[in-house]
Amino acid sequence: MNDIKIGFIGLGCRGSSLLKDIVLPQGEQVAAVCDTYADRAALGASLVEAAGQPRPHVYTGALDVIRDPEVTVVIIASAWESHTSLAAAAMYEGKAVAMEVGGAYTLNQCYELVEAYEKTKTPFLFLENCCFGRREMMVLNMVQQGLFGEIVHCAGGYQHDLRKEVAFGKENRHYRLRNYLSRNCENYPTHDLGPIAKILKINHGNRMVTLTSTASKSAGLHDYIQRNKADDDFLQNQSFAQGDIVTTVIKCARGETIVLTLDTTLPRYYTRNFTVRGTRGMYEEVTDSIFLDQEADLAHDFDWRETNVNNAKFYEEKYDHPLWKQYLAEGVRGSHDGMDYLEFRTFFQALREHTPMPIDVYDAAAWMAITALSEISIAKGGAVVDIPDFTNGKWTQEEEE
Repeated sequence: MNDIKIGFIGLGCRGSSLLKDIVLPQGEQVAAVCDTYADRAALGASLVEAAGQPRPHVYTGALDVIRDPEVTVVIIASAWESHTSLAAAAMYEGKAVAMEVGGAYTLNQCYELVEAYEKTKTPFLFLENCCFGRREMMVLNMVQQGLFGEIVHCAGGYQHDLRKEVAFGKENRHYRLRNYLSRNCENYPTHDLGPIAKILKINHGNRMVTLTSTASKSAGLHDYIQRNKADDDFLQNQSFAQGDIVTTVIKCARGETIVLTLDTTLPRYYTRNFTVRGTRGMYEEVTDSIFLDQEADLAHDFDWRETNVNNAKFYEEKYDHPLWKQYLAEGVRGSHDGMDYLEFRTFFQALREHTPMPIDVYDAAAWMAITALSEISIAKGGAVVDIPDFTNGKWTQEEEE
């Protein structure tokens, strides 16, 4: 695709940042912008003009963007609830899609997304930026070289104090508030699951088979609101459905286990707790540490914390992923330590070169389904729930590395 003309849907905090700091600096033409709120849509248009481009078409209805004849590529950064329906509509209109992350509300949403792609073969990228993280890609490179041996277990989490964002959702017009009031689930699984799925070759020789999810009680948001929003009569009297800590355990077809932790409504530092355990080594994000069997003196009793904590940086020169080596040489740009810029550059390059998307519709369906399935499991007291095979058997075909 040489004629990339973007229709940008969703211009809240995340969307406006992507537009201003990632998409426009890459020189891509933005033909239309859209947000349900007219002021945000107008801001989006101003950002495009400030980048030296003609004023784009401005819409408050997402379907108007999708049907705009000038638009050839649709970027979806709207509220979670609208992602899959808009992506499917865009694919049926023949518009390439880049869709932001979030969990699915029903399995039907996942099936509809896959069906739209299979009927149209329209290019689709799931925008899981953490799959493009430097450390995640370095560990993937090391796993592919066999340094960790056979992978047995992985863990990750979205562990991010969002109490202020949720509590002030009404003022900031943020969709998380209504979700936390009404749902109890692993509502944001893909930041931690995405890189793990790449390591375990999910959909490419492996798949997720079952899960069980358990949620703690909900207390963090109520306590925060009591102390910080005493004048908010509505929230003072509300009970939040979303548990403070949600733990999801997934079993894979090849026997590996995955543990995901959602932890967003209690005080804490930020981490995704990316952890990979194999028969010959491990990586742990919390201490940014690598332990390799071949380099350890197992007969010697030493203080591992003094010798290994934060040692992953010493492996960068040798094991940084080739994509990141090139990126570092060119100059890392954009937000989230460069992940966003690299992600979108990869998307536009794949469109122009007609190459497969690195995170496709089957990845999106499998990862997003965890939210809907976790909600079922939690409601049934932590029951084991089957995870569908959205590839219809194609997962058995292992990709070439």
